[in-house]
Amino acid sequence: MKEFILQDQQGSTRPKIDYAKELNAQQLAVVTEGDGPCLVLAGAGSGKTRTITYRVAYLLEQGVAPEEILLLTFTNKASREMIERVEGLLGTYPKGLWAGTFHSIANRMLRRYAKLIGFQPNFSILDQEDARDLVSLCVKELKISTKNKRFPRAAVLNSLISFKRNRGGVMETAVEAKHPKFLPLLDEIEQVEDRYRKQKMEQNAMDFDDLLLHWLKLLKEHPHVREELSSQFRYVLVDEFQDTNVIQAEIVKLLSGHHQNLLVVGDDAQSIYSFRAAEIKNILNFPDRYDAAKTFQMTVNYRSTPEILAVANSVIAYNSGQFEKELSADRPKGDLPLVVPANTAGKEAQYIAEQIQDLYSNGMNYTEISVLFRASFHAQALEFELMRRDIPYDYRGGLKFFERSHVKDIIAHLRVLHNVKDGMAWVRTLKIHPGIGLITAAKIARTAGAHEDLASAVAHVKIGGKKASAGWEGSLRIMSALLAARPLPAEQIRALAGSDDYQLYLENEFPNFRDRLDDIEQFSVFAEQFDDLGAFLEAVSLTQEHSVQLGRDRLFQEDQIVLSTIHQAKGLEWDAVFVMNVTEGSFPHARALDEDGGLEEERRLFYVAVTRARKKLFLTYPLTAGYDHIEIKQPSMFLDEIPEQQKEFVKLRSAGYRSNVGPRWKSQARDTSSGGWEEPTIVLNDIGEREERPMPSSFLSDINDLGNNE
Repeated sequence: MKEFILQDQQGSTRPKIDYAKELNAQQLAVVTEGDGPCLVLAGAGSGKTRTITYRVAYLLEQGVAPEEILLLTFTNKASREMIERVEGLLGTYPKGLWAGTFHSIANRMLRRYAKLIGFQPNFSILDQEDARDLVSLCVKELKISTKNKRFPRAAVLNSLISFKRNRGGVMETAVEAKHPKFLPLLDEIEQVEDRYRKQKMEQNAMDFDDLLLHWLKLLKEHPHVREELSSQFRYVLVDEFQDTNVIQAEIVKLLSGHHQNLLVVGDDAQSIYSFRAAEIKNILNFPDRYDAAKTFQMTVNYRSTPEILAVANSVIAYNSGQFEKELSADRPKGDLPLVVPANTAGKEAQYIAEQIQDLYSNGMNYTEISVLFRASFHAQALEFELMRRDIPYDYRGGLKFFERSHVKDIIAHLRVLHNVKDGMAWVRTLKIHPGIGLITAAKIARTAGAHEDLASAVAHVKIGGKKASAGWEGSLRIMSALLAARPLPAEQIRALAGSDDYQLYLENEFPNFRDRLDDIEQFSVFAEQFDDLGAFLEAVSLTQEHSVQLGRDRLFQEDQIVLSTIHQAKGLEWDAVFVMNVTEGSFPHARALDEDGGLEEERRLFYVAVTRARKKLFLTYPLTAGYDHIEIKQPSMFLDEIPEQQKEFVKLRSAGYRSNVGPRWKSQARDTSSGGWEEPTIVLNDIGEREERPMPSSFLSDINDLGNNE
């Protein structure tokens, strides 16, 4: 029989870590000199996680007990990774070390001291769905009418309550910042907030915001608890400090009050979450808030080529509210980042797709390629192009375009306009209105479907019942706007999106209603290719079905490129990165320019996008937008901030006709007498005069274009 002896962790004889060998000089200084209040400015790709891990290992090797160390992170994945690395370094699991997210540590603390703040230790934690349901219950208990008027739905109310609490302000400020149309309802919103708070107390329950707020309350109102905890934690370490809100920063200050050994790690240049109430002043004001604070800089980048870092350094230098630092590369030289103007969004998408295919054919896996964008609607044309070429992709940061509910709303309204007997489309359009449920919607759909067309239904259908009739009146206003619009799909979409009833519905239902309106405008731009509503709906339906089928086929496919918003891409990296639609008004986003500090945050967002790239960086943008209504686009100011010697321009030329498949809807679509289709472009000839190009018949000339046309 064989024997295997399990080693006693306490008896581990692994030799001590050679920190000077394992770390660079900047990292070593943080690890060995990090006592007292310390701010570590860790630039992108500088080994932040490695440094924190070695700091924890160093403290343990110096005899600090695991239970005397508190490590706060923003994700469970980050805390697990750090603890696993510490275990790997020391050869033993650091049992007793407090490591986790702010919320998970708050949960542990509050279980211990729950009775001091009026809760029982077995309190429940409400997830987002639970919280929404409880808010809905509060609205009903307060007998607030939501049938005959637009009152914010639970998701919007929860968003407002959370934003207000995390910012530490009052509800009026939150409503004014996020949903100013609801200011007349402020008193009722505040009643809901108060009722929600009382209900949670009665039910011995907390939501995720409560975990932090009650933790702070515990530390402030019970000095003996604050002293006990701050005495226990000799060393407090915080990861991603630039993402903390005012509550988290105050908690950290109180917990480190006794020993003053607080080490925060972050990068002010990557502070991009103000919409989640993150406060950049927490990191910028750290040296002023803590006496004798030490500041370390980690600027050696192990991720990107020198050429990519030069672009990042040049652009971020335009920000005034920052700690000045310059990243330097540990990698060998590479290619200059490419700046690629394209005539249209479609040409931009074509260029990106062809470059992806070229990279793949030259040995780069799809998983090492990413396309990043400022807002999700920027990627619509690219999604079509990737489907057409059968390039597998994983969409991060939301649903694929045709899976989004507001896009489905638009399609449903157009289906009713095209076919008044379409019962399921009627049901979807009607259910957005107060007072109309599923049964009532189905009855209205049957009644309306008995008419010859939508105009007749609008003129003659009458609905009884006060609540249902009010909802039907809202539907009639939208349908009347559709009928009054020019008989072009793009104009009909804009009529729907521009109606007060639909805009108020979106704002009532969704915290991100502005982004949804942007999606719809992009959808209308796509629709400008069509003169005929039937042809448009047919193209959309075929594209939807193909997208669903591709999703099924690729459910377990691992080698896919990534499409992602930049916010979702933070912390990730790829060999090749495309940043698309880098135009004024899109990136920086026009709305951000109206906010205090908005431009500098947009520039930080651009910095984050650039520093995701290891080897190749492509910055692309369209020169025009639209088909019928041509809008001239200007390149982003961020591109102008890159010195000429740090970038290389690419001039796109068309190789000619791309498909030998004729348009399926030629008889219904625009004149394609040239024998094929070409996307609309505006180009300047050699003497600077504008040249017109033909309009397309369809974004997709045939469904076969979506896949491999074998």
